[in-house]
Amino acid sequence: MAAFSLQNQVLAILLFALLSFKATSASHDHDHHHNHHGLKSIHFSLFQHETINKTGYIIVSGVAGPEVGQTTTPFGTLFAFQDPMTATANRSSKLLGIAEGTSITSSLDGLRAISIAKITLRLKNHKGSISIVGGTHNIKPSDHPVVGGTGDFLFVQGYVTSSPVDLEGITVVYKIEFHLYWPPYAAQVSHS
Repeated sequence: MAAFSLQNQVLAILLFALLSFKATSASHDHDHHHNHHGLKSIHFSLFQHETINKTGYIIVSGVAGPEVGQTTTPFGTLFAFQDPMTATANRSSKLLGIAEGTSITSSLDGLRAISIAKITLRLKNHKGSISIVGGTHNIKPSDHPVVGGTGDFLFVQGYVTSSPVDLEGITVVYKIEFHLYWPPYAAQVSHS
């Protein structure tokens, strides 16, 4: 139950993973490339699946506020996760990434957290990771800035939006929309 709220916090991570990804169809294993005024960009969506006591765990219980519930955890709760990210909301769809990180419940109502995540992506034309940070709301969409990247995502900028899709049951699902942009100098560095 606690993982549900923390997952949303973290998955906003996405992750987590946060980057301006837009869902354009039921299948999200494709991406859209744009080149506006010298800025290369990519926008896509993935789905993060967090299973309590399998891919997400409470490491330290909080000290005040609501009890651990489906969407809340006590203030100060430390949560860690390593969640699969798939092309669709169906867990058996194609695995395209892994979101790993942590969140700390930062509000006394138990609905908000500070989240940090590294999202490793294995897309058709891009491989590497992005790092995100930010505040996550457990039951509402949350934007997380991208603060770095590796591999094909070196120098990437942008944000990811984490939105709850299914908060019922032992596995919770978040839609992670990526909005990624490369500055002009990134192309020069990658070709050197």
